[in-house]
Amino acid sequence: MDRRVVPSRIVDVLRDIDADVIALQEVIGAGPVGAGQAEEIGAGLGMGWVMNCVRTLRQHQFGNVVLSRFPVVHHAHYDLSWRTCEPRNCQRADLDVDGQVLHIYNVHLGTAVLERRYQAKRLASFVHDRRVTGPKIILGDFNEWMRGLATKTLSSLFESIDIRAHLRRRRTYPGIFPVLHLDHIYYEGQVEVRRLSMPRTRRSLMASDHLPLVADLRIGF
Repeated sequence: MDRRVVPSRIVDVLRDIDADVIALQEVIGAGPVGAGQAEEIGAGLGMGWVMNCVRTLRQHQFGNVVLSRFPVVHHAHYDLSWRTCEPRNCQRADLDVDGQVLHIYNVHLGTAVLERRYQAKRLASFVHDRRVTGPKIILGDFNEWMRGLATKTLSSLFESIDIRAHLRRRRTYPGIFPVLHLDHIYYEGQVEVRRLSMPRTRRSLMASDHLPLVADLRIGF
């Protein structure tokens, strides 16, 4: 709301949410002049984290971050870039959740319609890799302003958490006056959705231009 990026405010919002796993997009990482937002947020929450650098911004890393209270046993990324559009990646973090591996796919898709259609199909092929077994959660900013080709593709291939089934409000952007449903959560395997929330507080409105989308999930039945 004040056009400033202050990691400590983001930390305050995430501390109140108290999630075990957090997926962030558009995070500034380390650079030649010092640490970045990823380090500050991780330290502020006391959580381990891994970053996928998609590109550089003012000589700093810039990309997606997964923070977790569970050990990260494997970290990878998949290229989703399309033609001359801005580079895009899917970040994958494999977490050891009480002896079971949970695969987290942290996504930030592009803003062009044809770009997202290409990315949705490519993302699905990576997630459906038969060598990667166990429950999978695909989440992040899909930049789909309405139910378009990317949403239809992913909804047909994965289970989708229907925000309308849990909340009266389903739009996440912009936080101050949400008119777009850009943030989604899909899953595959033994995942049970217990509840959903979207904290809309003064603090969350100041911290980010997206509202936080929070899912309470049970992994394994």
